[in-house]
Amino acid sequence: METKSFLETEPDTQTERTAPRRQPSVLDQAGGAKGVIYSALPVLAFVIAHNFLELTASIVAAFAVAVAIGGARLVRGESVQPAIGGVFGVAIAAGAVWFTGSAKDYFLIGIWASLAGAILFVLSVLVRWPLAGVAWNAATGKGTVWRSDKRSRLYYDIATLVLAAVFGARFAVQQYFYATDQVGSLGIAKIAMGFPLLALALLVVAWAARRSNRRLTALGLLPAKRA
Repeated sequence: METKSFLETEPDTQTERTAPRRQPSVLDQAGGAKGVIYSALPVLAFVIAHNFLELTASIVAAFAVAVAIGGARLVRGESVQPAIGGVFGVAIAAGAVWFTGSAKDYFLIGIWASLAGAILFVLSVLVRWPLAGVAWNAATGKGTVWRSDKRSRLYYDIATLVLAAVFGARFAVQQYFYATDQVGSLGIAKIAMGFPLLALALLVVAWAARRSNRRLTALGLLPAKRA
C-alpha cells in the first residue's frame, strides 16, 4: 500500500496555514442575505399588527418576532449578533412608543439618527476627515497615509457625500411620512431605504478605496501587492 511522505503532504499543510482569509463583507457582517431579511421582519410585523391590533399588541408582535429570529439563529448555530442588535433596536423603538403612546414613534429614533448621520458625514468632509476614508482605512489597517494625497481625499469625499445623501434621503422621506401619520408607508420606507440603499452607497466607498489604493501604490506611499 502506497503512503504519502511527509514532504509530499507538507506543501498542502503550509498552503492551508498561509492562505489568506477572506475579509467579511458588509453583507456577511449583517448576517448574510437572511440576516438582511430577518432585520426587516420585526418592522413588518409591527406595521401589519398595527392594522388589526391595538398599539401594545403591535409592539409585542414586533418584539416576539425579533426574539424568535434570535432563537432560531441560535438553534441553527448561526451568528446571533444581528439578532441581538434587532432585539435591542425593537426594545428602544418600543420604549419610544410606550412613552408617547403613538405608533409612528416606533420609527422616531431611526428618523433622527438618519439626520444625525447625514450631518456627521457632511461635517467630516468639511474638516477634511471624510468618514468613508477614515473607516475604510482603519478597517484595512492602512492608517491615515491616504490623507497626504489630495486626489485620494477627493475620492473619499465623494463616497462620504454619497453616504450623506443616503442618510439625508432616509430622513426626508421618513420624516414626511411621520409628519403625515402614515405608519404603513413609514415601515415600507424604513425597509426599502435600509440595507439595500446602503449597499449601493458602499459600492461607491469600495470604488473610492480602489482608486485611492492604486494611486497611493503608484506614488510609493503603499507597498505593491505581491503576486
